[in-house]
Amino acid sequence: MKSVNGIDDSKGKLGVLIVGLDGAVATTFLAGTFAIRKGIAKPIGSMTQMGTIRIGKRAENNFPLIKDFVPLAELSQLEFGGWDIRNENAYEAAAYAKVVDTPDLEKVKQELQAIHPMPGVFEQRFVVRLHGDYVKKANTKYDLMEQLRDDIRRFKVEKKVDRLVMIWCGSTEIFLSVEDVHLSIESFEAGMKNNDEHISPSMLYAWAAISEGVPYINGAPNLTNDIPAIVELAEKNGVPISGKDFKTGQTLIKTVIAPMLKARMLGLSGWFSSNILGNRDGEVLDDPESFKTKEESKLSVLDSILQPELYPDLYHDYYHKVRINYYPPRGDNKEGWDNIDIFGWMNYPMQLKIDFLCRDSILAAPIVLDLVLLTDLAQRAHRSGIQEWLSFYFKSPIHSPESVPEHDLFIQSVKLKNTLRQMMGEAMITFVDQDGNRIPLEDAEGSNGAWREL
Repeated sequence: MKSVNGIDDSKGKLGVLIVGLDGAVATTFLAGTFAIRKGIAKPIGSMTQMGTIRIGKRAENNFPLIKDFVPLAELSQLEFGGWDIRNENAYEAAAYAKVVDTPDLEKVKQELQAIHPMPGVFEQRFVVRLHGDYVKKANTKYDLMEQLRDDIRRFKVEKKVDRLVMIWCGSTEIFLSVEDVHLSIESFEAGMKNNDEHISPSMLYAWAAISEGVPYINGAPNLTNDIPAIVELAEKNGVPISGKDFKTGQTLIKTVIAPMLKARMLGLSGWFSSNILGNRDGEVLDDPESFKTKEESKLSVLDSILQPELYPDLYHDYYHKVRINYYPPRGDNKEGWDNIDIFGWMNYPMQLKIDFLCRDSILAAPIVLDLVLLTDLAQRAHRSGIQEWLSFYFKSPIHSPESVPEHDLFIQSVKLKNTLRQMMGEAMITFVDQDGNRIPLEDAEGSNGAWREL
């Protein structure tokens, strides 16, 4: 059955398969979703649940909720499962993570206790600081991938779900570069059978999901579904993919402040970013190779936004440093500190200081919800391959080789909402009328009524 504009309807159960089911992000997402279902919490931070979208001209004052505008799955339709390398139910894991306070956990204890992970695929060298005792065994990586496919099929039958989405909420793997084994479907399949050292566990999850027609979302900076072989498989099988690295704390700030500097033509001398956190993510990133993967993701943002090749007088030689420090007493309550040295008229120096005391998993949980629902929508809208319109949610959004990644949060937001408008057959917001005349920006989303020459 089809709904409006060729989008399959959202009826039936949606299975959400989480890699890293017992981690802080996943258990916070689960606890919050169950609390929202029971009416004891609000979906704060979720654009799909609380955000609106403008339809038509601003004067028409038509701002429906996104969840009422596009046919998203309801939270009551979600069925959860996934994998981990520790055999704990979601309640035990959430209690260990200490993100959600005990009184709030107790309100959804029964629901969390009912969720148990399947044994995960794990290889020590890809995440040096973790140790797995609840893992799959096989002679080849191809066999491990086939075991994951069996898990997906069994979950679908046992839970009676109609469709699935898989999302990586696991730890950051070591830094990898694209190798020959990653370049085609044929080379990757041969590599799995030959236990190629450049094939990581996250790639096996992605391959298994896409082979089963399941969309895959990469929430970490790992080299995974951005390799050519997996992109090719996704396009071949008609499956949407997106990633990478959830945009939560410090990088979220960068994608707001850097566009402001560029819009005002203010120069940048240096940007120093330091983080302290004490959860398992912090422990994993204490390993230099895992940190390098995260560092590459964080460092890519500024150059993309500021375009130093176009503005050499402002951004040609700025210094950018990122540090992440494992500090156990802080737990999941991360602190991101930024010192930003800028300059203005006549090269006079100025500074910005930002101290963001955030809760990493609290910021990530609504991102997980939005990505699951929007990726399911993309699948039902028959959109395959890389979903660049979801770049709003990622530090280092994957993109086609022909395009330049967009990091500006506000441009990303417009792109996301325009894609939703396009899906539903509504006019996209372009800030230009049909005759190419100048228009007041009061007809544009989020403006203050200024005029713009076209």
